Amino acid sequence: QVHLVESGGGLVQPGGSLRLSCAASGSAFSTYHMGWHRQAPGKQRELVASIASGGRTNYADSVKGRFTISRDNAKNTVYLQMNNLKPEDTAVYYCNSVWKYNSDLSSWGQGTQVTVSS
Repeated sequence: QVHLVESGGGLVQPGGSLRLSCAASGSAFSTYHMGWHRQAPGKQRELVASIASGGRTNYADSVKGRFTISRDNAKNTVYLQMNNLKPEDTAVYYCNSVWKYNSDLSSWGQGTQVTVSS
């Protein structure tokens, strides 16, 4: 399994941008499906975006056209570029990995806070 560490969160004004990074330790990063999830206070954790080991991407309707997920297998890193941020994007963002050969092998990062406020 991989160990995940997120970074890049912070406070940004509405309409601003942030880029989150998730660095993975361990080998065979390219064999993991990766995802970004978020959890706002009082709400359930939800999937924001995912990128399969082969590169296929998927987005929640609420972020389509604003967020872009990407991965750099040479750097063992997955990114979430967030543009045109809205107050409702405020949440703790978590990185997740799932091994493509066994979905029971899953890891989570510790989370990074994103706050969108004027």
